[in-house]
Amino acid sequence: MLWACLHFSTLPLHAVFDADERMLPCALSAGPRQRPQIAMCNEPARKLGVHRGQPLAAARACCATLLARPRDEAAENRLLRSLAAWAYRFSSQVSLDGDALLIEVGASLRLFGGWKRLLHRLRAELAAIGHAPRIAVAPVARAARVLAMRHDDFLVSQRAPMLAALDNMPLADSGLSAEAIALLYNVGVRTLRGAFALPRPELARRIGPTELAVLDRMRGDVHESLLPYSPPERFDHRIEFEARIEAWPALIFPLRRLCEELSLFLAARDSGVQRCELVLEHEGRDPTRLAIELLAPQRDARTLHELIRSRLERATIAAAVSGMALIAHDLPTLRPQHADLFETRRAQSLAWPDLTERLRSRLGDDAVRRLAQAADHRPENAWRFETDGAVERRAKVTDTAPTASTSPLRPLWLLRRAQPLVRGAHRILAGPERIESGWWDNDVRRDYYVLRLDGGQQAWAFRTRGAEDDWMLHGWFA
Repeated sequence: MLWACLHFSTLPLHAVFDADERMLPCALSAGPRQRPQIAMCNEPARKLGVHRGQPLAAARACCATLLARPRDEAAENRLLRSLAAWAYRFSSQVSLDGDALLIEVGASLRLFGGWKRLLHRLRAELAAIGHAPRIAVAPVARAARVLAMRHDDFLVSQRAPMLAALDNMPLADSGLSAEAIALLYNVGVRTLRGAFALPRPELARRIGPTELAVLDRMRGDVHESLLPYSPPERFDHRIEFEARIEAWPALIFPLRRLCEELSLFLAARDSGVQRCELVLEHEGRDPTRLAIELLAPQRDARTLHELIRSRLERATIAAAVSGMALIAHDLPTLRPQHADLFETRRAQSLAWPDLTERLRSRLGDDAVRRLAQAADHRPENAWRFETDGAVERRAKVTDTAPTASTSPLRPLWLLRRAQPLVRGAHRILAGPERIESGWWDNDVRRDYYVLRLDGGQQAWAFRTRGAEDDWMLHGWFA
């Protein structure tokens, strides 16, 4: 077996701040509300003097523009599970370990063309969603976890060089408890080499059997049973807000995070979402539920965010929002539309289904209509407008579209009203086709012909039954 550890050292920041905010000095606070301290900060904040353990008031004195928020461990766990769902595509053995993922990649190397290609793909896909973890690979999962604390793009496939690499790791990154590390520091041990060199009875007496088992699992002397991650059958993620939100613009960032988590979840299941529900929670009253129905399954995070955001913008928020949830149960298999080898559509343009989906989300379901057939033989009454939802429901019941072999010849351009034909000489190409209908509202009795006029145009014209020369023009053929 070969285990890869993906260590997301900035996972707490990603769980609270979006990509634009992480470009600014930002930090997470923890501890008592009366005297919070800095738990983590990004590089721009460190350059201005902010550091871990510093009181929040002192940090604001060092950096007046510091963006500080409380640490959200629930959001961190939710984000890590979303990343585990993404990693499930590369291996059936995925495990969560604090702020890291452990992935067994030994069985996947042949499928993905070797470790270099798999590493490149992991990096590219993680960079696309804003993550750049440290990655280390070792035959033992616990050893890969320790090596990833200090090394990046590190690969060791045999046990002997793995033990040599562990020897140089500091105790602070070993995974031992703080108490065990302090006890080893008291006897002058600073690295794992020194801990491994101590007599086993003496080491067990100093740090205890529990911590000794940690070292044994790290070396591979004792097998470690990892709790495997299993993707859930449904997506139901919720975010609770500390402050009450009165207007929809403040909901855009948490909505984007929920859409990213949904996209990772769908990628793990090789599925898309066609129906989902956005729930806005309120205190003391029923939640606001926004049902989102798409024409075709989607799983792209940006597309989902834009479509759901458009519905949110048009919604009426009756009260302050205390929490938000995104729920998706209907998860059909996604069949992507592959582009042609010689794609002629410009990169800036949209495909018709995508354009239709955006118009429906922004203008409403009833604002986008399409032409459909109506059960009436009279040409002016044989069509109607209907929405996409009506088309979808009708398609599930029956398919009434005529086939080419049974459809009569019809013009491309039908006039709004028939008008007298005054084009001079003509020749009959086809007909007559008799249409008698509408006795209940507007009785029609006509004989239709396809005519070629003296100018070469092909016309669709009729004569009322019993008439001789009063031709009425009703349409033109292309």
